[in-house]
Amino acid sequence: MGLVQSGLDPEDWKPMETVGAGVKEIRIRFEKSYRVLYVAKFSEAVFVLHAFVKKTQKTSKKDIDLGTQRYKALIKSRNTK
Repeated sequence: MGLVQSGLDPEDWKPMETVGAGVKEIRIRFEKSYRVLYVAKFSEAVFVLHAFVKKTQKTSKKDIDLGTQRYKALIKSRNTK
């Protein structure tokens, strides 16, 4: 617990570069399959972009698109500061 906050990778994850640079997906299996898309490349915080229940083998386009939109909004907000 707390691996990501400590700068380490979680136990079960994969890169999600299709969403954005540095985005990772945590895979959680407990009764159902859950996924969390996050980015931890900024020093001030870990940003959770999207969390969802995974119902099929392939991550849905809707979930990828939502993560991508939120990633772009995060990058835009950081560039305007």
